Amino acid sequence: MLKNILKLVAIFIIGIVGGIFADQILWPYFVEKPLFLKYHLKEVPLNVTEVKQVFIQENTALENAVEKVSKSVVGIGLESKTKKLEGLGLIVTSDGLIITFSSVVPKGTKPVVYFENKMIPSKVIQIKDGLALLKIDKENLPTLAFADSGRVKLGKRVFAVGNIYDEGKIKTVVNEGIVRYTNDQGIHTNIFDKETMIGSALFDIKGDVLGLNMVDNQGNLVTIPISKIRDFLGF
Repeated sequence: MLKNILKLVAIFIIGIVGGIFADQILWPYFVEKPLFLKYHLKEVPLNVTEVKQVFIQENTALENAVEKVSKSVVGIGLESKTKKLEGLGLIVTSDGLIITFSSVVPKGTKPVVYFENKMIPSKVIQIKDGLALLKIDKENLPTLAFADSGRVKLGKRVFAVGNIYDEGKIKTVVNEGIVRYTNDQGIHTNIFDKETMIGSALFDIKGDVLGLNMVDNQGNLVTIPISKIRDFLGF
C-alpha cells in the first residue's frame, strides 16, 4: 500500500516538474525556432490592416462627396460691391432658387450670385425667420438631397463647403469635423472658420444636406438644421 502511494506521489511530482519545464523552457525555445516562423506568432493582428482600409475608404468617400456638392454652393455678393462676397447660399431647385441668410442680402440691395465664376443678377423672393430665398434666371442647376434630420447623431462625421474670392476667381473651400452637440439653436460642430462661411452648407459623408451654416462670436460654425430649411421652403 505504501509502495503504491509513493508511486502516485512520484508521478505527481514528475508531472509538475514536466509542466514547468514545458511552459518555461521548452515552449519558448520552440517559438524562437524557424519551424514556428510560418505561423507568425509574434506579428500584429490583422485587424490593424482592416482599420487602415476603413480609414482609406472614408477619405475616398469624403473626396467624392466634396466633388459632388461643391457646385451647389454659390457665392453671393452685391451689385454695388463687385468682386466681394457678402456670404454664401445653396441651390435648392434646378430652376434657380437659392437659400441663404437674410443678413447676406440687406433690404434695398441688389444681390448677385457667383456661379461657375460668372456673376448672375438675382431677385429676392422671400425673407422670413432670418432666411432669404433668391431666384436667378438659369436652368438645369445642380441640386442635392436633404438628409434626414433625425439621423444627426453625436460624433457624426460632417463637412462644410463654401466659397472664397481669391486671385480673381471664386474658389471652393472645405472644412471637416464632427457633430459635438445639438440644441434649439442648431447643430454644433468642432468646425472653426471665418465669417466667409456664413450661408455655406453642412453635409454628411454621403453629400446630403444637413443645414445652413452661421458663425458664432467665437468663430464656430452653428448649423440651422434641414428641418427648418424645409419649413421655410415649404417642401
